[in-house]
Amino acid sequence: MRSSQFFLPTLRENPAEAEIVSHRLMLRAGMVRQASAGIYSWLPLGFKVLKKVEQIVREEQDRAGCQEVLMPTIQSADLWRESGRYDAYGKEMLRFKDRREREMLYGPTNEEQITQIFRDSIKSYREVPKMLYHIQWKFRDEVRPRFGVMRGREFLMKDAYSFDMDYEGARRAYNKFFVAYLRTFARMGMRAIPMEAETGPIGGNLSHEFIILADTGESQVYCDRKFLDYDVLGKDINYGNPAEVEGVVNHFTSLYARTDEKNDQAQFEKEVPDAGQRYVGRGIEVGHIFYFGTNYSEPLKAQVQDKDGNPVTVHMGSYGIGVSRMPAAIIEASHDDNGIIWPESVAPFKVGLINVKVDDKAGTAMAEDIYAKLKNAGVEVLYDDRDERAGAKFAEMDLIGLPWQLVVGPRGAAKGQVEMKNRKTGEKVELSVDAALQRLGA
Repeated sequence: MRSSQFFLPTLRENPAEAEIVSHRLMLRAGMVRQASAGIYSWLPLGFKVLKKVEQIVREEQDRAGCQEVLMPTIQSADLWRESGRYDAYGKEMLRFKDRREREMLYGPTNEEQITQIFRDSIKSYREVPKMLYHIQWKFRDEVRPRFGVMRGREFLMKDAYSFDMDYEGARRAYNKFFVAYLRTFARMGMRAIPMEAETGPIGGNLSHEFIILADTGESQVYCDRKFLDYDVLGKDINYGNPAEVEGVVNHFTSLYARTDEKNDQAQFEKEVPDAGQRYVGRGIEVGHIFYFGTNYSEPLKAQVQDKDGNPVTVHMGSYGIGVSRMPAAIIEASHDDNGIIWPESVAPFKVGLINVKVDDKAGTAMAEDIYAKLKNAGVEVLYDDRDERAGAKFAEMDLIGLPWQLVVGPRGAAKGQVEMKNRKTGEKVELSVDAALQRLGA
């Protein structure tokens, strides 16, 4: 894509309404624009990142054996009355009536809807277990939406739900999602720490929040540094082998990891006696997995027949990832004073190609040739072909945070060379065009 054609309304100054780094940089980099309080339009640069995050989430759900569905944003109040939640849910729920005076709502979550789908479709133990997910927009009328897309009223969410005959089956499903989440965030270049979370009236320990490390995060994190050394992408997990999956889960759950609300300093020091092995930092919650047993299947009568023909109420779990929250969370964890630093897996473009002086014929010819070769090789490239000051071009490329920058200037063009910059490290090298293209996979 040429910068002269790309819709990228960047801002030079920090917006006054932006309280945190990600909100400030998403506005300045032209990723989003506020439509109303807590509701945002995603512009081309931001939307490209959002779709890449969504695709990684989808691929890891599919890999774990989960099947994708798509449920509506609008739900019937009657269904929520069946579960007993309609009147109990707070003002965060947007309620309205259609033209026939039927009470409806804009879904803040989907436990009732998915349970109804299962109840009406699955009747025998032979059809269980099942794991279903969807990626859909939600609405919660937050009292105080803030921090941009980090805590908005409208947001894109991945919801998954598991259905099993008993607790042991539900635990096996839970373990699959546990590992899938570790892989999902690792693929986005993030280190996610699973932290035991409250399970409410159900009890037990089958509830974990996944927190990515970020200096600007809202939660204080205390954990064993062994979390930081484990490469969850280092081997291909066989989800069909429960023992293998459980082995990964046991490794993580055996290590100390708590947020400030649950941290016990004496216990922390006891479980991690080596002070150098203790990690204390900050983090942002990006996912939550939760076993809730028969909380929804019982009131909604989601039952299957067992081998003897007896009705069995299925056990369920839910598994959420804030898809539209992830770009902001990644920025919080990966930025510097000049702007965003995108991990390559979610970057809107892999390469930013800068033509320093568009009226230099040799340089422009070289830049056009590089652009064509990158495109033909399937490498996503943003080519700054505008007649702007070089300094402004460099600043904008740093702001939007593409992993690699190729700089074509008159002096380099005369020698057949380009400058290649790694956005994360800041390292710059001069290379021949062919060498640069080879490094970028073209």
